[in-house]
Parts: sequence; C-alpha cells; structure tokens
Amino acid sequence: MPVKIRLQRRGKKGQPFYHVVIADGRAPRDGRFIEKIGTYNPLTHPATIVLNFDRAYHWVSCGAQPSDTARTILKREGIYLKKHLMGGVQKGAFTEEQAEEKLIAWREEKARKLSDVKLEIINSNKSQMKKRIEAETKVKEAKEAIVLEKRQAVLAAEAAKRAEVLAATEAAKKPPVAEPTETAEVVEAVAEPVTVTEEVTENEAVVEPETVAEPATVEVVEVVEVVEVAEATTETVAEVVEETSETVTENTEPTAETAAEETPSAE
Repeated sequence: MPVKIRLQRRGKKGQPFYHVVIADGRAPRDGRFIEKIGTYNPLTHPATIVLNFDRAYHWVSCGAQPSDTARTILKREGIYLKKHLMGGVQKGAFTEEQAEEKLIAWREEKARKLSDVKLEIINSNKSQMKKRIEAETKVKEAKEAIVLEKRQAVLAAEAAKRAEVLAATEAAKKPPVAEPTETAEVVEAVAEPVTVTEEVTENEAVVEPETVAEPATVEVVEVVEVVEVAEATTETVAEVVEETSETVTENTEPTAETAAEETPSAE
C-alpha cells in the first residue's frame, strides 16, 4: 500500500480538530503515522490551516496519495500549483525564478481573497449584531412604554381618590341645605284651609251673596301672604299657618250660625 496524506481526528465531541499526517495506508485513521505536516480547524470561518509547505511538497512529489479533504487542503495552500510549475521548469517552458514569482503572486492573490472573505464575515457579524441590538432596544422601549402606562394609570387612580376625598371633606364642611319637599308640604297644608273657606263662601253666597263675599276675599289674601312668607323661612310659615287656620275656624262658625238662623226666614 502506498503512503497516504490524511487527517487524524482530535478535539472534543462536537468540536473536531484534525492533524494532517503522513501515514501508511494500512494503518487505522487515528493510529500510527510517519510524520505530522500540519493542522486543520474547520470550526473557524474560513477554516484555519497550518501546513509545512516544503514537507507537504516533498511527500506529494514522492507519490504520496492524499485523501479528498487532504487534497482540497493541499490545493488551497498551492502545493499542486508548485508541482505543476516545477513540471514546466523541467520541460523548459520557463525558469525556476519565474515559477517562484508566479507562485508568490498566486499566494498574494489568495491571501487578498481570504482577507476580503474575513472582512465580509466581520461586517456581516457587525450588521447582525446591530440588528440584534435594534430589536432588543425596540423590545425594551415597548416594555418601558407598558410600565409607563401602568404607572400613569396608578397615578390617575390615586389622583381620583384624592379628589373624591377632598370633595367629601368640602361637602362635610358646607352647612346643610333645606330640602324643597318641606316647602311643598307647607304649601299643601296652607292650600287645604282655602278649600274650606271656598266651600263656606259658596254656602254663604247662596244665603247672602253681598255680606259673605268680603271675608272670603280677605281670607284668600291672607293665604297668599302666608305662602310668600313660607318661602322665606319655614318657622314663620308654620306660625302663619296656625294663625290662618284659627281665623278660618272663627269665621266659619258665625257664618254657619247665621245660615242656620236665616234659613227659617227664607221659608
């Protein structure tokens, strides 16, 4: 079996790291090897390759057969390009100095491309970080707005409670206002004797229309005066009502007697 250039796995689980080794094709993957010529780390982007260029070219020129991944690594580092250029030198297409210049130019171009890729990766990472920060700030602002609304609601509720307490204290300090229902009752009480006097005056009008009409008008005027006085103060209204009721009873008694005395004469 020919000598092979292949990778030996190292590293932890889920974190692979490889050694580029020269080993016998009959040996196991992670077994004995002849020489270690470099390392390969696929976890970085782009992958990190550290290779001994001279020893790798030596083993390739000796006929060592690389694996697929090892071949890709050797092509990336320019091992096969140098082998191709050295073949041209042997054929006399160009000199060895020209071959070295071409190889150096290729390496510089390759390094520039790798630097551009790394710069692009860095810029993309920065843009992603910026977007992430903007999203986090938006979420933070939304949370702060919600918290501010809650605080404003609490402050508004406290202000409403304070306003209610102040209104209650001011209402307690004010004197009580008389209710209009009492005046209405007084007016009704005053209005009742008037109906009695009207009935009495009607009876008197049947007997003597001229003599009975005068006290009835006087009583009506007195009742109106009593109503006006009742609107001013409730106490004076009560006294006036009592006086008017007494005067009505005094006036109605003589009219009833006179009516009883005059009825036989009418017959």
